[in-house]
Amino acid sequence: MYLKKSNHCQELLVSSQIIFVILLCMTIIPTLGNAAESNPLCVPVGHWKVPKDGSKISEIQLLNDLHKRPVIMLGETHTSAEHHRWQLHFLSALYGRNQNIVIGFEAFPRTLQPILDRWTRGELSKDKFFELTRWNEVWGYDPDIYMPLFDFARMHRIPMLALNVEHSLIQKISRYGWASIPIDQRRGISTPKSPSKGYTRSLTNTFAIHSKIYKRDATPNKVDNKKLANFIEAQTFWDRAMAEAIARARTSGGNPLVVAIVGSGHVEYGYGISHQLTNLGISNGAVLLPWDKGLSCDGLKTIEGTPVAHAVFGVDTFPEQKKPYRPLLGVQIKTMEQGIIIVEVADGSVAAFSGLRKDDLVIQAAGSKINKSKELVAIINNQAPGTYLPLRILREGKELNVIAKFPTLNESRPLQ
Repeated sequence: MYLKKSNHCQELLVSSQIIFVILLCMTIIPTLGNAAESNPLCVPVGHWKVPKDGSKISEIQLLNDLHKRPVIMLGETHTSAEHHRWQLHFLSALYGRNQNIVIGFEAFPRTLQPILDRWTRGELSKDKFFELTRWNEVWGYDPDIYMPLFDFARMHRIPMLALNVEHSLIQKISRYGWASIPIDQRRGISTPKSPSKGYTRSLTNTFAIHSKIYKRDATPNKVDNKKLANFIEAQTFWDRAMAEAIARARTSGGNPLVVAIVGSGHVEYGYGISHQLTNLGISNGAVLLPWDKGLSCDGLKTIEGTPVAHAVFGVDTFPEQKKPYRPLLGVQIKTMEQGIIIVEVADGSVAAFSGLRKDDLVIQAAGSKINKSKELVAIINNQAPGTYLPLRILREGKELNVIAKFPTLNESRPLQ
């Protein structure tokens, strides 16, 4: 009956049971699955589309154009395993065309470059690699979805490039502004090019969301223009830092193809890194993005007609798997000669509610003396939901006791 659906429905329509027929035809149609989709996807899974004109393009055509470009930026959502699978797929295809390649990662600050070099030489185990890069402290996203990319680089001895800077510097600019950072603390990064109007508008919207400047009734509160300006400066500095790392790798010798693995927000619509690269003399780089199944075509261009990327690839979406409980203190820490120092405390975190502050020196955790960051991380990782972690800190020469209260599984924020 299903193979002759159309004729069968037409025959039934002459009967008086119109309502029954409509329901029957509606029931039959979905059983055909992909044979007749009523709402075709904007970007079909497994296919490429060019946002500029909406045309389809084969991967062979795309590779013929891209493998000779100086820079290719592959965007991602950091938590999406499918996005990272797509990155690996296309990275492999590029490598088949051009073995003179360098892979840059937003996940690593440049201070970790020696560790990346050791990894690609095959000198480190997986566990040692994540330990030395302080993955949980520095990046924190699921390492398993990044690991195939790292293995690909190691297996082929492809140089891995640390694109990022320490988050503490970005946070400092966000709080105090670019001008407040002494030149000798700017990590050699030059003054960023001012963002475009479109990027400024996008960052302003992001700032509004993150700062919760809108009430539930959508009535706007007054925007703190100084904080907004600092936020935009921090983001453009972040983009500039990664752009300079990419440009340096491209121009320092050998003219390799630099493939950057970065968050989509840093590269979409010609904003962010792309904008800064143009200012640095690299204007013919390409941006490729995954396009999740079910996304509409509205985001393929801005209102002004600026395409989101050179090409987008349709990918599946899967329900988010429930993550195992992971206790988070909410601090950035660093091992110093005198012990473990807190570099930053995240707003609204367990650490913030517990009274921990920047520059506190953690000397004990759970009754044990600690001297290295990894020791504190290990203790935190062993905390169960709803537990209390006693910490002893040194603040301005005085020893203090602090209790970090971790939320239960049913709580969305730290205990107060």
